[in-house]
Amino acid sequence: MKRKGLISLVLVGAMAVSMLAGCSKAKETSTETTAAATNAATEAVTEAATQAAGEKLKVGFAIKTQDSPYFVALVNAVKELGTAEGWDVTVLDANGDTMKEAENMETFIAQGMDLIFLDSVEPDACIPSINAAADAGIGVINLDSGVGEGAKDITTVYSDNKQNGRAVGLAYAEKMGDADIKAIILSGAKGNVAGKERRTGLFCGIIEARAGVSEEEAWELALKFDDELTSSGKATNAEAKFTVAGQGWGSWTEEEGLAAAEDLITANPDITTVLGENDQMLFGAMTALGNAGIEGVDIVAAADGAKAAYDLIKAGTYFATGENSPYKVAQLGIKIAKEILVDGKDMWSYEDVTMTEAVAVTAENVDEYYDYGF
Repeated sequence: MKRKGLISLVLVGAMAVSMLAGCSKAKETSTETTAAATNAATEAVTEAATQAAGEKLKVGFAIKTQDSPYFVALVNAVKELGTAEGWDVTVLDANGDTMKEAENMETFIAQGMDLIFLDSVEPDACIPSINAAADAGIGVINLDSGVGEGAKDITTVYSDNKQNGRAVGLAYAEKMGDADIKAIILSGAKGNVAGKERRTGLFCGIIEARAGVSEEEAWELALKFDDELTSSGKATNAEAKFTVAGQGWGSWTEEEGLAAAEDLITANPDITTVLGENDQMLFGAMTALGNAGIEGVDIVAAADGAKAAYDLIKAGTYFATGENSPYKVAQLGIKIAKEILVDGKDMWSYEDVTMTEAVAVTAENVDEYYDYGF
């Protein structure tokens, strides 16, 4: 938009020069003077257009942390795809600190970025920064993490947590047939929206397929199931022959997933399944099962898509995970940014949330999705 404006101004100037040249033509007998004026105007337009075309768009990415492979892959994808568009891409890491994130956003605003990508530390703490950018005429696209009410952002791009979980749940229900499911579940953090969406998606898919209800009814039953789980520590849907005997909190990491799983496995050595809200916690659960000498337990992740999980799926020791590809999230974010910055699309015309396609990655299709893992 800036470049188009610069070219337009120069074109207007060129037309003015040409008109003056036309007037001079009527007064002067020398055709060389007219030709020189016209050539000068043409050269001015060409030079300005060249300068404008060479002016790179500046894009900032305020990332909350790079302490896991997912975030590293997300940053690398944004840099790779943005650079391929000819943009200058600058990344600032908040290291999990909301104050640092606010400073990073202030820096981007002061630098006059054309657009900012944000993966926020907390959904509400980032709102003032997003709104400050909007007031400065800089659009913000959230990647991976949603934000709270009142944020003047363009859209939030992430994977479809609910439908990823549901797709995995449907696949797992088919795998189990009529057999009872007795599971434990590893969750990331209490109150985390994405985590709740992922596990209720799992519950929905399992209940929908095994209880023979509609998707709409299954979602209602899944929410009731989750309420029962969080209030009492366990939940059962008799029609689906499905029980979650315990819930542990693993902070999204392998180490804490291991610790949480150990306690749950000790209390429930007869489980058929370990469910989880990401791959890393389930890697910890697999170690806990091995240490306890328990075999034959299915490992089922609502979403993530780590290549290490894909390798285990190929090996037959991990049932499935929902695709949460940082590359595809970055790809969709860059696409939207290009529509706004290059094609001139109205930044306020997008839905609040823009999601990638939901996929349950299993042994049947893992090769197809492997390269999009992280």
